[in-house]
This record gives sequence, structure tokens and C-alpha cells, in this order.
Amino acid sequence: MKSIAALQAAVTATPFDGEPSDTELDAIEQELPLILAEVDLLDAQIMTIDRPANELDHQRIRRARNRVMAARRDLTNRAGLAHAGGAA
Repeated sequence: MKSIAALQAAVTATPFDGEPSDTELDAIEQELPLILAEVDLLDAQIMTIDRPANELDHQRIRRARNRVMAARRDLTNRAGLAHAGGAA
């Protein structure tokens, strides 16, 4: 009969410390402008859930959508430059 303790090292992986790696933190930092723009858009949309949207609300949502699109564009362009720079 084999002891469970003998098999524990083979089964147990490296303990997860619950913290993101430096690479993951860098990725989050790169995406932070997009994340913040999406939060602003969500806030603008939430404000109109319980009442009819007026013209100011429509403008706020439109501006927030434009900020999201600009942040996505910037993030995509940065990612494209990183890939292009690495290939050269």
C-alpha cells in the first residue's frame, strides 16, 4: 500500500500565490485607458436605465462611445506597432 504523502509532490502543482505576474500587470496597464473608457460608457448607460434619456444623456453616451472607440483604436495601433517592430 502506497502512502499518499509519496504521491503528493507529483500531484500538487506549484502553489498559486493569487497575484498577477508582471506580464499580466503590464497588459492591464496597456489596456487601462480602454477599461476606463468602457466604465464611463457603462456609467452613462446606467444613468438612463430608470428614466427616459434626454438630449444631455444622449450626448454623454455618444461621447463615451467615441472615447471607447478611440481607446480601442489606440490600443490596436500600439499592438500593431509592437508586432511590426518585432518582425523587422
